[in-house]
Amino acid sequence: MKKIFKFYSLLPLLLVITIAGCKKDFQDKTVNNNKPNAVPASLLLNGILTGKGLVEGPDGSKETNCQYYLNNYDYYGNNRYDFKYGDDYYTVLKNVVEMEKQAAKTGNAVNSYAALGKFFKAYLFTKMSMEMGDIPMTDALQGLTNLTPAYDTQKNVMLQSLALLESANTDLTALIAAKENILAGDIFFNGDLLKWQKVVNTFRIRLLIQLSKRADDDAQLNVKKQFSDIVSNPGKYPVMESAADNMQYNYLPTISTNYYPQNPDNFGQSGSRKNTSATYIGLLTKLKDPRVFVTAEPSRYLVDNLKQSPTDFSSFVGADAGEDLGVMYNNAGLQKYSFLNRKRYYSTYIGEPSIQIGYAELMFNLAEGVYRGWAAGNAENYYIAGIKSSMDSYKIPTGTGSFTAYFYRPGSKDVTLPANYDTYNINVNWDTYYNQPEVKYNTANGLTQIIQQKYLALFRHSGLESYFTYRRTLIPKFTVGPGTGNGGRIASRFQYHEYERTANAANYQIAIQSQYGGNDDINGIMFILK
Repeated sequence: MKKIFKFYSLLPLLLVITIAGCKKDFQDKTVNNNKPNAVPASLLLNGILTGKGLVEGPDGSKETNCQYYLNNYDYYGNNRYDFKYGDDYYTVLKNVVEMEKQAAKTGNAVNSYAALGKFFKAYLFTKMSMEMGDIPMTDALQGLTNLTPAYDTQKNVMLQSLALLESANTDLTALIAAKENILAGDIFFNGDLLKWQKVVNTFRIRLLIQLSKRADDDAQLNVKKQFSDIVSNPGKYPVMESAADNMQYNYLPTISTNYYPQNPDNFGQSGSRKNTSATYIGLLTKLKDPRVFVTAEPSRYLVDNLKQSPTDFSSFVGADAGEDLGVMYNNAGLQKYSFLNRKRYYSTYIGEPSIQIGYAELMFNLAEGVYRGWAAGNAENYYIAGIKSSMDSYKIPTGTGSFTAYFYRPGSKDVTLPANYDTYNINVNWDTYYNQPEVKYNTANGLTQIIQQKYLALFRHSGLESYFTYRRTLIPKFTVGPGTGNGGRIASRFQYHEYERTANAANYQIAIQSQYGGNDDINGIMFILK
């Protein structure tokens, strides 16, 4: 009996060992060695660069929010500032964290993917904060270990992001010097780390400009000194030197998912369902700016019915964003407004590159910082460089010369591929344009001039940047009315997502109470705007 008793006492241990051994043997035999069990950093990078957040193209609500291009048919949307939810880039940010983890397996703490990861975090976190205010950052991206992250104040988001950009610049300097610039999957710069370093510092200049309202009263943000440090030390902080350094997305003519948003396939459907805004067209015609001949078409009502010259600035008319949508639809049907230039935007599948962070914008941001006294320099030189870069992008001569304007003429039987164009030779003279009192830089009106030209240069580019600039400076004047809703106001922010109210309710309530008096108010004023 003794022996039997001892035998049974060993059974549980033997069963555990046997089951564990079987489990391990089963796992070993079911692993498919021909299938990767982790996504490489290069593939994650490619997905991040082509995904939501890093690429913002035209023809969406953000273009309407900037009062560039308006809806005149409610099936496609409206022009109201009754904002709902801001952008959610946390899924993209999770991929950034995973990219960093995979890159760290090489054994190098400082590597190209980690350096770009810091930039991506600064870029995406600040974009969300610019839309909504306080957001989870420090406690975010921790997976199941923290499903209810606390919100960082907007100030802390900015502080952390500026520090990330400084660190990214330092890492990139070291990697470039050591020639350890291994970066696969890079659709923007083909692994050129110096160009990425220029993007990092150019974006940092943008971010500092966005903080202009806190430049005088917040020593921790230290906006002026950071701006001056970058401008005065280009060796340490290289920035974009020309449009060749632009961070831009190039559309592909061979892959339908990468077509330019306006293209021959949707010309018949949407070519007249939207029209340009008076905010944009009115500024161009006021300045007698030749860019209007490239980006827009004259009102066919004025040209065909009233016999105005199609190359007369007065023939270009944008719709008032505040106009009732029914009235706008009726006027658009009568061809009283200027549509997008259909030769430029609808005749190919590649359109134009979509600039996310660009040289022209940098020039205007530098001009603004110098105008504000944040750094030594010549604001007018930066201002001129920004205008000329924008003109160059449209192939408009910035000396004395001419270019061809193409205006679509309705009546073509082929509504799928617009091909019925009239051509006009447009003569331009830079001195004549620039020496207009409204254009030629003068310090008394310098800020308005800089931001007006920046607004023109960002047409169809850089997401909400022109809306953010308007919200900060009220330049250029955005129009309101029945069509814009929200009680005749331009909304100041977007709301938090509905899931925050349920899944992270306690922290959500703390955030809206501390910022907006307990109401997730689209007209609430966030920290950077006070």
